[in-house]
Amino acid sequence: MFVDKAKVYVKGGDGGDGMISFRREKYVPEGGPAGGDGGNGGDVILRVDEGLRTLVDFKYQRHFKAKRGEKGKIKKQQGANADDMIVRVPPGTVIHDDDTNEVLADLTTHGQEVIIAKGGKGGHGNVRFSTASNPAPYIAENGEEGQERWIVLELKVMADVGLVGFPSVGKSTFLSRVTAAKPKIASYHFTTLTPNLGVVDVGDGRSFVLADLPGLIEGAHEGTGLGHEFLRHIERTRIILHVVDMSASEGRDPYEDWVKINSELYQYSEMLKDLPQIIVANKMDIPESEENLKQFREQLNESHGGLDVFEVSAVSGKGVQELLYKTVDVLDAIPKQPIVEEVSEIEDRKIYTIEDQSEKEPFTIRRENDVFIIEGERINKMLKKTQFGTYDSVMRFSRTLRNMGIDQALRDKGAKDGQTIRIGEYEFEFVEKE
Repeated sequence: MFVDKAKVYVKGGDGGDGMISFRREKYVPEGGPAGGDGGNGGDVILRVDEGLRTLVDFKYQRHFKAKRGEKGKIKKQQGANADDMIVRVPPGTVIHDDDTNEVLADLTTHGQEVIIAKGGKGGHGNVRFSTASNPAPYIAENGEEGQERWIVLELKVMADVGLVGFPSVGKSTFLSRVTAAKPKIASYHFTTLTPNLGVVDVGDGRSFVLADLPGLIEGAHEGTGLGHEFLRHIERTRIILHVVDMSASEGRDPYEDWVKINSELYQYSEMLKDLPQIIVANKMDIPESEENLKQFREQLNESHGGLDVFEVSAVSGKGVQELLYKTVDVLDAIPKQPIVEEVSEIEDRKIYTIEDQSEKEPFTIRRENDVFIIEGERINKMLKKTQFGTYDSVMRFSRTLRNMGIDQALRDKGAKDGQTIRIGEYEFEFVEKE
């Protein structure tokens, strides 16, 4: 089964909680705090595996969650960091953020990695909070939550050469002639519903990957027919072999076929104009083809002089070898990297983080009846890390709010003694100190 698009959920592992512990040894008076930090959560990493050719695995598994870090231990021992979760994807996979549709990464080479969901940091143990004024703190932090997001994986087949053309012009027959691939061939349209790949051995020690791509019809750039299901794959190729049925067996004019297909390609992506194109005049074993080819060349020279036209018969093999030599010569003369639209060069390993809004707007306060609601990324993060089971932790959280200016901001908003303050899922009582 060929699957070239999938939507999946990824979540980095949560950090382990810090530990509250104290040394209690027989001959060590006033041992002090000894609670260790929690371990870091695992990252979710996408890694390219050249052995994969489809996203079919993501049809059956759509959720990927890394493990959380281990909790802190006694004797100042840190909890173990969680292992990263490695998710294998085929070369040519483009990752989009589902919410923003932003292109996050473009993975093309074997072994390339991207951290798509960062694991949370482990919380601090009480040994971290020891001070001269508080040598035995009952304070520890919860681990941070790992990043989470929905992403869309889109596979664009990695092939050196792509066969394009109307349905039933002989693309699959040509592929079966020059490679060991066995595509479905029949006398009706759209026998090719997914890209077929094959390796072409030219015969002089050179080779290339050839893709037989589903046939195009008018309006494909708008999604008509197989539409975008086909067009996304042509972006990866380095050369286009444009197959034209020169026998006009379907009742269409060969030159008009060529013009219409190019129009669909260029309306889908202007970048495709930069790809070298070789015209393959197929079905030259049929008597009517010679006269049609003569007219085709005249029309082509008037509008687009200088393009190569190769006469072949995919059935008999006539002219095929000469076409392969020309194709591999052109490949040798152009860069190995395909033209990729809108995706900039990305490092082999990069961390993608959800944008932190805390620096832009530390907090906001809004009022609903008699309840004051405080919101802000930094406050939410602090709230989740605070262990409210100890008095010291609660007082530390209160001091943090005061230092951020929240107490005064509440007074400015009209908060009075005894009124309810809501932060996340927690509710507090506003108390005015005398």
